[in-house]
Formats: sequence, structure tokens, C-alpha cells
Amino acid sequence: MPADLRCHACGNEYEAGPDEPWRCACGHALDFAAQPLPEGSPPPFSKLDTRRGLWTFFEFLPVSRQVSLGEGFTPLVPAEEWDAQFKLEYVFPTGSYKDRGATTLLSRAVELGVDTVIEDSSGNAGAAIATYAARAGLDAEIYVPADIKQSKLVAIQRAGARPVRVEGDREAVTEACLAAVEGDESAASLGDAPGQSGEGWYGSHAWNPAFYAGTMTFAFEVAAQREWAVPDAVVLPLGHGTLLLGAYRGFRALREAGVTDDVPRLLAAQGTGYAPIAEAIGSDPPDEPDPGAELTAALDRDEEPAEPNELVDGVHIKEPARKDQIVDAIRDTGGDAVALDAAAVEGSLDRLHRAGFYVEPTSAIAPAALSEYRRRGVVAESDDVVVPLTGSGMKTL
Repeated sequence: MPADLRCHACGNEYEAGPDEPWRCACGHALDFAAQPLPEGSPPPFSKLDTRRGLWTFFEFLPVSRQVSLGEGFTPLVPAEEWDAQFKLEYVFPTGSYKDRGATTLLSRAVELGVDTVIEDSSGNAGAAIATYAARAGLDAEIYVPADIKQSKLVAIQRAGARPVRVEGDREAVTEACLAAVEGDESAASLGDAPGQSGEGWYGSHAWNPAFYAGTMTFAFEVAAQREWAVPDAVVLPLGHGTLLLGAYRGFRALREAGVTDDVPRLLAAQGTGYAPIAEAIGSDPPDEPDPGAELTAALDRDEEPAEPNELVDGVHIKEPARKDQIVDAIRDTGGDAVALDAAAVEGSLDRLHRAGFYVEPTSAIAPAALSEYRRRGVVAESDDVVVPLTGSGMKTL
């Protein structure tokens, strides 16, 4: 039976089904009511059967495998110039880490008997969900910005999904999508749990918990590929936080299952002008301030406001659906968040390409942030660091 949903903010619970709400009546995001945990010690990586890809970790997942393209176990390689390890998430079937969430999200849709999936995206998530919907034999409508990159638009169209181009910013795209999902213009109203009475099931990579079930597997793979040892820190790009929250939940699940002892610090990278988490971390310190976070906030106050970073369109999110959860995850791990301008990312992108990592611009923000965190003393030279490279350079064509 498909797993039920629960709001961790207010405790409301909802039964699984094609008409389940996409958000709690209190306005917060929903999650699965329970986190499955396996028993016993895992085998060494050399003995692990990885033929099922990320579904190798099915015992941790509240979704059963229904739709798959063999995704998962992306390479974890040394990056000597950065004194780190890069996880090459851009080698997934659709060229981005969003396939982690797409396989579990569409598997959930099949479990529930959904006919049509609706999603809003700046590009990568839309392409992934369109592709996996095609694999599942489901219809898909993907709401996208009017100025979406042609490569991402074509990926959506070629998969047989219907792209709906919306004028305005990223928030306008979401509003138009929600109006279609709910069948009226009151998509933002509260009081009742928002329904799915419109044109289809809201398969949102930001709101739907099934997507995060997939991104959790990033943590499982990192730990397994390192013989069940976690790094000191993971530096990730941050928009809606799908990878950061997935990593956080995955590393926590490993610790709760007794597989590992620690959860790495999660260090986020945002673009200037689109940095609500970096602003929240810097302006509202925790009860027991972390020295690194204090240093970051102090340095930020001394700097002139930077121009909006238009280069990293994949993380252009001003209102993350799970903002409170993201802030809590960063603070719980002793992490931090930083905003970088376009010049820093452009230099990082050139450096990555010259080193053989052909990624899109948004992917370059995490290695750039690693350099910045080291400059600020947040990451020591001796720290063991993993950085995901999240999207292929083919998406810029």
C-alpha cells in the first residue's frame, strides 16, 4: 500500500491516494508518515549489488520501484585541484541529479493510479519528470518560464509532455501551475488542505515528498562508495533544496540505522539576488552560534550588495517551498549558506571545463562556494569534502 502523509509542523495526517493534498491545510509541506530503516550491517561496497541503481537502497525508501531507467550510482571521483571528491550527478539519463527524484516521484504516481502529472520547473526537473512520465506511460504537463533554455524545452517536448510557457518570474510559473492543479484561481488560499481537483496530480519536485525519497539516495551512494564513511562536509547548490534536504535525510537515516556515526556539515551555495537561505542564516543566528556562521555573516555585512547572479538560473528560487526545513537542516549539521556573484561562478565554470568536467553554469556554483568557504575559514584545508556536480553542460546548448 502507498505510504500515508504527515505534516511535521502541525501533526495533521492524510491518507494516500490520487486526491491526496499537495500541501497541509496549515500551509506547510507534507512528508511521508514514516521513514523505513533496514536492519543489520551493510556489505562492503565491493559486495554490494548495484544493478538496480539507486533502488539498491529500497529498504530505506517509502516508495516501491515502478518506473526506472537504471539511474543511480553516479561516479565519485577525486578532484585534486579542489582537494575534494566530485560526485558526477550530471551523468544521469536526462543529464541532471533530478532523475533521482523523478524515478521515485513517478513510481509514487503509478502506485496511486495517477493519469496525468503536472509540474512547474525552470528546466531540469521538468525534463526529468517528463522523461520518467513517458517511461511510465503517463501524460505530463510541465509549466516553465517563457525564456526556458531551448535544450531543456526540447527535452520536455521530445518526451511527449506538454510544456506550458509562462511569462514572469519563477514564482509566476508556480502560481499558474497551482491554478491548473486546483482547477481554480485560489491556489494560494489556506484553511483546507489544497486538493488535486483540476487537470492532474501535482508532481512537484519542491512540494511532493516522493521526490525527496529519491534524492535521499545521494547520501546512501556517497557513504557506500566511501566504504560507509561520511565526509566532513558536503557543498551543494541550493534553490528549492531538493538535493540538500535529500542528503540531510539520507545521512540521518544512515545514522539512525546504525550504518554510520555522523552526519556531514551541509554547506549551501546560492546566487546573489536569489539567496533567501543565506540571508536567513546570516540575519537570524541560532541560540548557540557556530563560529563559521558568525564569520560568514560578519563578512557579508562588510561587502557591498552584489548584482543578481543571472548565470545560475537553476537555483533562481526566492521563496523555497521548504525554507524552514532547509534552515533547520543546515543548522542541525553545523553548516552554512553563502551567496556568490556571477563572476565567481563563471571563473569556476571555466576551471571545471578545463579539468574535464563538462557541466552547466549552475553546477559550477558549488565548487566556487567550496573555495569561498575555505577563504572564510569555514572549511579547513584538512577537511574531507564531497561536492556534487548536478547538471550537464549539454543543457546549455
